[in-house]
Amino acid sequence: MRLGIDLGGTKIEIVALDPAGELLVRRRVPTPTHDYEAIVAAIASLVRDVESELGQVGSVGIGTPGAISPATGLMKNANTVVLNGRPLGRDLGEALGREIRLANDADCFALSEATDGAAAGADTVFGVILGTGTGGGIVVGGRLLCGPNAIAGEWGHNPLPWPRDDERPGPACYCGKHGCIETFLSGPGLRRDHGGDVDGRELVRLAEAGDARAEATLVRYEDRLARALATIVNVLDPACIVLGGGVSNIDRVYASVPLRMGEYVFSDRVDTRLVRARHGDSSGVRGAAWLWSG
Repeated sequence: MRLGIDLGGTKIEIVALDPAGELLVRRRVPTPTHDYEAIVAAIASLVRDVESELGQVGSVGIGTPGAISPATGLMKNANTVVLNGRPLGRDLGEALGREIRLANDADCFALSEATDGAAAGADTVFGVILGTGTGGGIVVGGRLLCGPNAIAGEWGHNPLPWPRDDERPGPACYCGKHGCIETFLSGPGLRRDHGGDVDGRELVRLAEAGDARAEATLVRYEDRLARALATIVNVLDPACIVLGGGVSNIDRVYASVPLRMGEYVFSDRVDTRLVRARHGDSSGVRGAAWLWSG
């Protein structure tokens, strides 16, 4: 049995998967966002409760915001800020009395979709969460690519490629730079570009009703997404790119963005597939469980 845990900003979710990946149990509790010790205790309690209910002990994988620094062994880059600078992996291992595996939530998303999701069977996968941020993860040959800095896939904090004059210097990003991909392609970035009043679903409704301003916003977004993904294709050349998060529910991007990518990819054609996540909001927690797949 594999246990996967998604440590989110508002909730902690756990799933238990059987060896074939079938769901056995799912539980959620609120995240005690401002209390590190309470977060560790809540995760340990969820694991014990599920194992008691099922009568067996499982491997434990955890998807987190941020990542563990290879230099210090401490958490970094987490938007749940009480985690930063803390030895989360060590503390959870001690609380549960066993080895755990921990990865960034976007990495878990990518692993889930590469294992038994929309990108199953693809040798090289780039997974993207277009939500509050623009997290990314890379899976090669069924295994996560991490890298010596534990930031593989962090495309969102690179500058938007081939910027237009009206895109410079770009919106300020919390990382301290301007014009990061995340400031344009996240859900908040899309809303800000339209004036901050509507989300992606409403933009689509307005565009389909003939609203020229909404249509223009979506066209800008699709071109920016094509530019950003083209740089990934130019460097990594993945067989499949999987989109998740709220903005991934805009159906039209799966037709328009691949067509636009051809303008920016350094090739005579683009055969990389662009697909929507199969497991939706469950991909992150399933991917955490699959951290023990090999």
